[in-house]
Amino acid sequence: MQHHILNQFNRVVAIGGGHGLGRVLSALDFLGNRLTGIVATTDNGGSTGRLRAQQDCIAWGDLRNCLSHLAHRPSVGSQLFEYRFQGDTELTGHNLGNLMLLALDQLCVRPLEAVNLIRHLLNIDVRLIPMSEHPTHLVALQACGSKVFGEINVDSMPEAPIALSLEPEVDATWEACEAVRHAELIILGPGSFLTSIMPPLLLPQFAKSLANTNAQIIFIDNLHEESSPAGQFTLEQKVAWCHQVIGKPVINNVLCHGEQVRLGSTINYFPLKNKHNPALHDQTGLRDALSALVRVKSALSLSPLAS
Repeated sequence: MQHHILNQFNRVVAIGGGHGLGRVLSALDFLGNRLTGIVATTDNGGSTGRLRAQQDCIAWGDLRNCLSHLAHRPSVGSQLFEYRFQGDTELTGHNLGNLMLLALDQLCVRPLEAVNLIRHLLNIDVRLIPMSEHPTHLVALQACGSKVFGEINVDSMPEAPIALSLEPEVDATWEACEAVRHAELIILGPGSFLTSIMPPLLLPQFAKSLANTNAQIIFIDNLHEESSPAGQFTLEQKVAWCHQVIGKPVINNVLCHGEQVRLGSTINYFPLKNKHNPALHDQTGLRDALSALVRVKSALSLSPLAS
């Protein structure tokens, strides 16, 4: 299937974090600077978590991951950016890319400037914007009324939370809100639902921008059930959570994996698994599926999926 229909867009936005967002961005990187990734910054595990605890910075890990997916390979720059220190020292386990972003952040006025400097160093045209430039943590509210603090602990909860919030409350990055307001196509996911997709939506200004956009919004589901509490959610519940925090139904289409193409009014199935690594979305499959859904949008008047 040709992808020329996706080239009609001048403003495409993908929202999420981790490997899922990186996979989508790399699949659509032919759009260049017409594509923008809005990246979650609430991770508190691994090298990122250690830096956050010591430096009170935003979470750099998902931004680094997206930059890595978009970097031209092979190159010395991309290898350096992904280098992880070995041995038994204070640097052990740290990723050089995280340290570079942190160092540039301390030299720059804004974290976004640090991201842009790395983008230029690695010759990446796709724009990347942290959801917020202020440190914050994901917090889950349990049915008993107690709170679970931090992404790592949220992912380890035995039962699904009844609500999520960010502590402290922070402002969304202005550029992220503007990108959503003016977008023509917006993609949510795939990725860890509670800890990658939901955090940006919990920012009030960002949610308001999503509520006011005229863009077609497509939610991409994961290939496999999550081992986190989100694995207890049905697809309809995930969409309902998104709509609840945004304040209105906005998702026009849901994209799921299926061995054969099945187009529905809202939920659509396409072969999305990578043949060489079934745990990953296939980049060509993603492009084909998105192209097909955009064609559906151009042929039909779509209404958002109700919560």
